[in-house]
Amino acid sequence: MSASVLVVDDQPLIRHSLRLIIDGVPDLSVVGEAGTGAEAVAQAIELQPDVVLMDIRMPGGDGIEATRRIVAEPALAGTRVLVLSMFELDEYVHAALRAGASGFLLKDAEPARLVDAVRRTYAGESLFAPSILTRLVEHYLGRSMPRATEVPAVLTDREAEVLTLVGRGLSNQEITETLVISMGTVKTHIGNLLAKLHARDRAQLVIAAYEQGLVAP
Repeated sequence: MSASVLVVDDQPLIRHSLRLIIDGVPDLSVVGEAGTGAEAVAQAIELQPDVVLMDIRMPGGDGIEATRRIVAEPALAGTRVLVLSMFELDEYVHAALRAGASGFLLKDAEPARLVDAVRRTYAGESLFAPSILTRLVEHYLGRSMPRATEVPAVLTDREAEVLTLVGRGLSNQEITETLVISMGTVKTHIGNLLAKLHARDRAQLVIAAYEQGLVAP
């Protein structure tokens, strides 16, 4: 079963290019396009896509507000938003996170990385471009308490291993291959980590991995 994608960008040429890339792989399909934030919300409610590929700077309501409205819509509980922008300004990244976006990717990403990002977003993973992830971590660590020197006692050794790999940016599939465990086991560990560390999403698990000293900044 393929994942359905709504492409949102105010430039028709970019929408067309994104459609070609996404429709070019067998497990993804573009079900609609929108050129404004307001259109994005209306299209999302009508089409109920699995993933919304969202631009930020658009007329008729920006992508951040559109993301906030989509995430808050009860009928779209199964829809996740991946922000795609030309700008890696911190204010955009933080605003996208606060609005409920599952990830933030730059428009200069290679097509293969874009496809991977959409797949991972559909699979429930948070994803950020490496340069953005590094600065995001630095931002949150700069506001937090000094880093702990030990892993919290509530985590098992295996959970600590999984948290370390999440902190390094590995996907669930990469974690299964690294630890030689099943996908179901990885997802169970991720769920336990979210609960034990009171984390909202994978991005916060990355921050926790740095805070606990499991990954060096």
